[in-house]
Amino acid sequence: QVQLVESGGGSVQAGGSLRLSCAASGRTFSSYHMGWFRPAPGKEREFVAAISWNGGSTYYADSVKGRLSVSRDNAKNAAYLQMNSLKPEDTAAYYCAAKNRYSGNYYVGANYNYWGQGTQVTVSS
Repeated sequence: QVQLVESGGGSVQAGGSLRLSCAASGRTFSSYHMGWFRPAPGKEREFVAAISWNGGSTYYADSVKGRLSVSRDNAKNAAYLQMNSLKPEDTAAYYCAAKNRYSGNYYVGANYNYWGQGTQVTVSS
């Protein structure tokens, strides 16, 4: 069982930065891949970024490549999403999620086993 709690959301102007954190409980955090998602029109959730269990591989949606960066610190049971050059279209609630190593690809929300409650990011123009 893994419990996830996001923090770090807020309101910024376009071009600004935020750093989202995802704190995990449980001793097995390091065995899970971690992903970040946000709601999108016509979709239950949209893939944003993901990182493998050991941090060796990262994955990004085309819309955020070069602006967002995902990382993790297994010693601290935490994952992070550094958000730079934010745009108004990035406005959304951001959810972190944990996926075990064998439950499908990183890009599909249904493959993730545990979810946080979300943190709101609002970007004004």
